[in-house]
Order: sequence, then C-alpha cells, then structure tokens
Amino acid sequence: MDSPRSDRMLAVIALALLAAGCLLVLWPFLTSLIWAAILASTSWPVFLRLNRWVGNRRTLTAALMTVLGTVALLGPILAVALAQADNVADLARAASNLGKEGLPDAPGWLAGLPMVGPTLHSYWQQFAHDGQRLINALGKPAQEAALSGGRVLGQGVLDMALAVFLTFFFFLHGETLSTRLRVAMERLTGARANYLLAIAHGTVSGVIYGVLGTALAQGVLAAIGFAIAGVPGAALLGAVTFFLSVVPIGPPLVWGGAAIWLFQQGQPGWGIFILAWGFFLVSTVDNVIKPFIISRGASLPFAIVFLGVLGGVLAFGVIGAFLGPTLLALGYRLMLEWTAVEAPSRDDPG
Repeated sequence: MDSPRSDRMLAVIALALLAAGCLLVLWPFLTSLIWAAILASTSWPVFLRLNRWVGNRRTLTAALMTVLGTVALLGPILAVALAQADNVADLARAASNLGKEGLPDAPGWLAGLPMVGPTLHSYWQQFAHDGQRLINALGKPAQEAALSGGRVLGQGVLDMALAVFLTFFFFLHGETLSTRLRVAMERLTGARANYLLAIAHGTVSGVIYGVLGTALAQGVLAAIGFAIAGVPGAALLGAVTFFLSVVPIGPPLVWGGAAIWLFQQGQPGWGIFILAWGFFLVSTVDNVIKPFIISRGASLPFAIVFLGVLGGVLAFGVIGAFLGPTLLALGYRLMLEWTAVEAPSRDDPG
C-alpha cells in the first residue's frame, strides 16, 4: 500500500533534483535570460509591426530586431569608449604630473567645512607637492579599483550582449513561450492567470520605458551640456549620469560636481550655465517627463527603487541598476494584487 506513495515521493524528489540541476546550469546566464525576456516582452508590439512589414517572415524579423537591439543597447557603450579614446593620453599625462609633483595645495574653503574640514585639509596637505608619497598611498588602491571597475563593466557588457543575442530566440518562439507561461500560471493561480499576466506585462513595460527612457534622455542631455561648457570627458560623464539616473539624487551629483569644477577653474559663467542646465533640463526629465512615461500602476515608492538599484547591482552587476528595480516593481505589484482587501459591500451589516 505504501508503494504508490513512495513512487510519488521519489518522482517529486527526482523532479526537484532535475529542476535544481537545470537552475545550476543556467545560473551563470540568469541575468541575461531575465533581461532578454524583458526586452522581448516590452518590444513585442514593435516586433509584430515589423513582421507585418517584411511579409510575416519571422526569422528575418527576429534577426532585424536583434540588430536593432544591438545598436540601441551596445551602441552607446561603444560610442562612449571611442569618445574616451582621445582622453586617455590626457589622463596619462595628468597621472604622470601627479606622480612627479603631487597634489596642489588644498583649497582654503576645505578647512572651513564643519567638523571634517580641518581633518580633510590636513590630510590633503600631506600629499601636496609630494608625488612619491601620493603614489605610495594611492597607487595600489587605485589599481585595484580600476581592475575591479573594469571587470564589473566588462561583465555588464558581456551580459548585455548575451541578452541581446537571446532575444532572437524569444522573438522566434514568443507565442509558444507565452502560451506555456499562461498554462503554468493557470495551474498556479486559476482564473486570475490572465489578469496577473497583464499586470506583470504592464508593470515591466512601464518601468522599463520610464526608467530606461528617462535614463537615456538624462544621459544625452547631460553630455550635451558638459560638451557645451567644455567639461572634459563629457561623454563619460553623460554615461555616468545615465547609470545614476535611476536614483533621484544621482544626476545632480554629476552636474553639480561639474559645476563645482568649473567654479574652481575660474569659470563661474559656465558653472552657472551647468547648474541651470542640470536643474531645468536634466532634472526636469526625471521630475516631469517620467510620470507621463510610467503608468500609474507601475509607479514605485522610493524605497523600492533604491533597494532595487543597490541590490540589482550587487546581484547582477552593472545592468542590475535597471534589472533590479524592474524585478522589485513586478514583485511589488503582484504582492499588492494578492494581498488586496476587498471593500465590504453596502449590504454587509458590519
């Protein structure tokens, strides 16, 4: 009598081990798989329209969408890398001068900062006109930071490239995957499956369009402003603005720092220009345009965005800055749906 139950338990254990094995094999590519699914889902209407234009040749359409995705996502990274190629020699010369001459004298305003000012000023002065001491103190940490940053950035580029490649197969077999996902959801949630899937799609699309679109707009505007003002590394600072735009205080740190640098260089006019450009253009994109892009149902509390960015970067690397908030947004909306409390009817005596 125990044989059927034992057989059933063995089958469950075998399936669990199989699922764990599959997850272990796919774990190194999990970031790219999730990102590819998000990209294919949010760009599916474009795929369908393009498929009609090319005469319903699905393989050709999937290939064209993959090429477009490569240009849209990897093109800016390549553009920033090429733009910075001219600055490498300048950076090398600046590093060489620091190694020979050390830092200049600390600015007087640094000592006037409350609490930490005198300590920072004294620490700075230790390296003033002493290049060897500066190299001994900062050489190894700077090298380790550069290697670590390069490794993280390289991993992010590889993950993004693999995600774009995988979107080809999501486009090619999208309907089949969607049908199987709907069947699985129906077995898990019953009649609410279609509604929950619609909520999930709307939330992911809203966050991606809002967060990624806003980040791109802020990065481009910031780079244009920096280039007009003559700030070195305008393209790189625009890319930094792009990645930091997911945090509300991120872009002001970039354009505010650029403005401070211009003031220190004796260019107050351009410093004021950058402050006005950042406040009225770059930040306006986040404060005014983003609410029109993100649907009301996909709007998120700041804590969700903040934790999504930090946790996403720690878990998935560079692209986790966008993947993290998207996943948390999806989980947040589904949690609200599953824990929603129905309002009591008017006929209820209570």
